[in-house]
Amino acid sequence: MRQRHPARILRRMAVAIAVVLTLAVTLGGQAPNTSDKPGTKTTQKVSRTPWGDPDLQGVWDFRTATPLERPAELAGKEVLTDAEAAEFAAKTAKSRNRDTNVPEGNVGDYNNFWYDYGNKVVGTRRTALITDPKDGKIPPLTPEAQKKADALATARRGTGMHEPTPGGWVNDLGSNGLQVRCIVGFNSGPPMTPSAYNNNVQIVQTPGTVVLLNEMNHSARTVPLDNRPRGNVRRWVGVSRGRWDGATLVVETTNFLRETAFDQGRTDANLRLVERFARVDPNTLVYQFTVDDPTVYTRPWTAQMTMNKSDEHLYEYACHEGNRALTSILAGARAKEKTASPGR
Repeated sequence: MRQRHPARILRRMAVAIAVVLTLAVTLGGQAPNTSDKPGTKTTQKVSRTPWGDPDLQGVWDFRTATPLERPAELAGKEVLTDAEAAEFAAKTAKSRNRDTNVPEGNVGDYNNFWYDYGNKVVGTRRTALITDPKDGKIPPLTPEAQKKADALATARRGTGMHEPTPGGWVNDLGSNGLQVRCIVGFNSGPPMTPSAYNNNVQIVQTPGTVVLLNEMNHSARTVPLDNRPRGNVRRWVGVSRGRWDGATLVVETTNFLRETAFDQGRTDANLRLVERFARVDPNTLVYQFTVDDPTVYTRPWTAQMTMNKSDEHLYEYACHEGNRALTSILAGARAKEKTASPGR
């Protein structure tokens, strides 16, 4: 793993300064979301921008102990009790602790101080972020996508996730290649999903436009709200268009160049992503996304999570496409290939 310092540590070091300089305002206690449906009416009056749109602005923290898919040991169980949620969060934190659980062969990884997975489950206490299908699992791949995945697994057998496929170069870094090359962030997708650190997004609004600025790789998606044509240009993060459905922002994204960092790079250029953002109280934003990629998954599927208002600012994540560690990665790969057994 390349040795870069996650931006989260900068926030931890700057907390005292932020307080003294009053860089942010704490909005009070957090109220957990109890709805599975963004846009559900609440007694909270919707805050609005000066031009009248629902106000979603701020820095939102989406770290959580809740996994995207439901664990096998919780099959058939959709929601945890309070006691079960606390036990699950503690167990998850223990299993993720890099000071006591170092993956085999993982030399030079960060210690636990640098990680920021989150130590609580989502407010709904669901056992998975996936809400549809009901089993909380990503649907099966299409036959063609499964064939592609199997071929990649065979080609990369015995190869680390940041190593090139034997004989390959920077385009053969496997499903994590876009992350290693700093082209996309591993949790910014789109869609956004919680991961090891930098689980923050800042929403900025102007009349007719919303900007989604992810801390990971400082990726910014500009979302026009005027239904303008998408054109034919394809982008790593797709082309997004938004609209208001009551107090819920609906963002539809197409025109992807190829895969993103989402779901181990399985999605492709045919992905149609629909995201929904609803502020249910001053400190809670409900984020829901539906993935529809007919050449990859056998059916569309949906996930949902709560984001909590943060009183901190985003800091630059110093990752760039010219990642100088690639020289070492490729040199190590060539050295490994020279010592590999014949036929590998």
